[in-house]
Amino acid sequence: MSDVATTMRDVYVLATLDTVPVKEDVVREAFAGDEVELVFGEGDCLFSVRADDSQVDVIFEVRDSPLGWTPELLIGTPELRKTLETARGFYRVRYVPGKPQQTMAVFEALWTVRGLMDLMEAVCVDVTAFRMHSMNDVEEITELDFDIRDHVTIHAMPMHGGVVEEGNTAMWVHTHGLAKFGTLDVEAFNIQEDDLPAAETFLHELCTDLAFGQGPTMRAIVSTSVGRQFTLVPSEEARTNLPGVDPELFEGHDAQMVSIVSPEGRHSIGEMLEQYRDRFEEETEEEAANLRSLADRLMPLFKARFLRKGLMEPLGFVVRAPFEVHPDGEDEEAGDEQLWAEVITWDDEKVIGRLVDGGETTTEWRKGAHVEIDESQINALAVTRDGRTLEPQELHALLQQELPA
Repeated sequence: MSDVATTMRDVYVLATLDTVPVKEDVVREAFAGDEVELVFGEGDCLFSVRADDSQVDVIFEVRDSPLGWTPELLIGTPELRKTLETARGFYRVRYVPGKPQQTMAVFEALWTVRGLMDLMEAVCVDVTAFRMHSMNDVEEITELDFDIRDHVTIHAMPMHGGVVEEGNTAMWVHTHGLAKFGTLDVEAFNIQEDDLPAAETFLHELCTDLAFGQGPTMRAIVSTSVGRQFTLVPSEEARTNLPGVDPELFEGHDAQMVSIVSPEGRHSIGEMLEQYRDRFEEETEEEAANLRSLADRLMPLFKARFLRKGLMEPLGFVVRAPFEVHPDGEDEEAGDEQLWAEVITWDDEKVIGRLVDGGETTTEWRKGAHVEIDESQINALAVTRDGRTLEPQELHALLQQELPA
């Protein structure tokens, strides 16, 4: 399913305090190591970055007042908001979404953004997803594993206004950001408030497939791994089957979307979210204590087995530890997220690992990032074989081999 554009679209905007654009010789030096052609002064472009079938145009403008965004609607740190609110110079980065390939077009645009951000203090705004990125964000997005959460924002709004019952409010859940990949954003209705985490996980998986051009086609019936089914239909068609919903709900959302519905066209995908719900059941103190106790007991065997892992052995050694996060900004109270990392090296009491998934509340810890973990902080262990997590009895059998005969 795609709605690939055929014209240039502004996707990223770099906002800076500078009111004079970077000079041509500085840009040429910044992109000198890349196999691209730079074209200056064509049309309204400051410059254009071209390679094979791709083209990224950069337009510079100066404004006496900020752009028309409401900062509160943008996702990002207070520091980035402050830069955006005081910016007067703006670099618009545009390209044809989906050309030559969905994710490649986004990467090439971000590479251009990164080259520019090396030359100035600026904040990058993803205008399709309402997200703000720092220089560090852009570096990590272009270097680490692809994570759809860097590119798509999920919004949830009460369908009927007000709260009917706490935790039991019917929500309209929809995405922003897929346009940068040349495809339509998606939406789902009648999602209960308690099911939002499960719905977000499902949407992240679906959006990842759509971003890579591997998503379902319109009206095709899709079966999940547990036998649930859904289909995608145009939003203007699906919304006619929503009695009692105020049309004002969709104000400010003029772009066409696709709706996720049952094969019969009903807005009832709650059953399909069942397979995701158990991921969000809070771990009790007793469960956490048991996992920590088990990790402490198995740690010597786990470490020994990792250190003698064969080069071609299809085993992955994964550890969990708390990571400090600042969801409300660096100056606010910090919290912890329990994140899993695949062990890369283990020297003395220090583990270097690669995060299996990024943090849920902030972008401080991204999927694929290399992290250092003190052995004493590890509170859970797991081993995977060919991508499958071993069951407890299988893990014990594997580690028992490390005991002396």
